[in-house]
Amino acid sequence: MRKYAQNSPQAAARIVALTVIADGDVAAAELALLDELAVHQKLGLERDALHAVIDQFCADLLSSNQLAWADACPVDEYTLAELMGEIDDPGLRRKVLGLCVRLAEVDDLVAEGESVVLMAALAHWGLNHKLLPDHGTSRSRQAA
Repeated sequence: MRKYAQNSPQAAARIVALTVIADGDVAAAELALLDELAVHQKLGLERDALHAVIDQFCADLLSSNQLAWADACPVDEYTLAELMGEIDDPGLRRKVLGLCVRLAEVDDLVAEGESVVLMAALAHWGLNHKLLPDHGTSRSRQAA
């Protein structure tokens, strides 16, 4: 697994990439949302550079035999901690988490692998779970 500089756009993009692939399927809706949210710009990358990070991350996973879709998350706990450890800037952590939440929710279902990534970010970064939106509550209020 390649290393990126602490708090670099590439390190942040790799966590976004993990969220995108965490459910075992890179859906067209996720790719469209990457563009719609201008994730590349928010992370300080060109669009092609973001997609290169995603491609490189997948290649790293394949070459390290970590890509095991039978598991809830395509990386082991050690690797997940290493990836989260590359981001220590509080503002960048919140930005990345917000983007990851939006991407995980794009298909109206947060898959188990996506949930593992989101919960790992909260745990490793010492963020409060209240940062995650409570969509169940808002939907039930709308239905009432």
